[in-house]
Amino acid sequence: MNLQNIIAERTNKTVYCDGDKAIKVFSAEYKKYDVLNEALNQARVEETGLNIPKLWEVGVADGKWMIVTDFIKGKTLAQLIEENPDKLDEYLELFVDLQMQVHAQKCPLLSKLKDKMNKKISDTTLDATTRYELHTRLEGMPKHNKVCHGDFNPSNIIISEDGTPYIIDWAHVTQGNASADVARTYLLFWLAGKSDIAEKYLKLFCKKSDTAIQYVQKWMPIVAASQSVKGRPEEKELLLSWVNVVDYE
Repeated sequence: MNLQNIIAERTNKTVYCDGDKAIKVFSAEYKKYDVLNEALNQARVEETGLNIPKLWEVGVADGKWMIVTDFIKGKTLAQLIEENPDKLDEYLELFVDLQMQVHAQKCPLLSKLKDKMNKKISDTTLDATTRYELHTRLEGMPKHNKVCHGDFNPSNIIISEDGTPYIIDWAHVTQGNASADVARTYLLFWLAGKSDIAEKYLKLFCKKSDTAIQYVQKWMPIVAASQSVKGRPEEKELLLSWVNVVDYE
């Protein structure tokens, strides 16, 4: 297996291209169960029929775990938005349609979003009162079982050379309330310094899905608390302002 052609580098992982295969190699510190869980998630989502790269292999190279999938030749939606700002509205339409396709699926073997969020809240450095408020708010949210990508952003959409969109990176997928997934995407736009796109995205999603914006907003403190567990200093101020359950709305 040829690990020469790097196509993407992210924290604790590097993605290579070898012919028609993409090889995601994880750092030596990456937990085995996280790698195996990501591969299992991908295999389960494949069964829904969504357009995603096919999983071929999970293995070890030079003491590092790797996941091998189809290589999709094309550009990410993030690249296309950057290159064609005049087409932003068109790309956002596609982006929202794809996310709604994900939410339309059921995958009963996936982990539950609510369980994951409860654990994340418990793992934060927030004070006990705030954690209690967040746990209480989460418990009061309607219980759904829709597929939620968990990291749905334009860099995780690849448009192939023939124009077919593929959704990648299923490491964080769960089943639960779709509005939590929307709140997270909205937050990711904000964290990327694209608050204007965040607002357009949220209004468009809520219009197309007939969802009240206020309903999505109720998830904002919860997803912000979840994101804060990553401990990124540059995100701290924004996330803490969103986590404040009392003041956010």
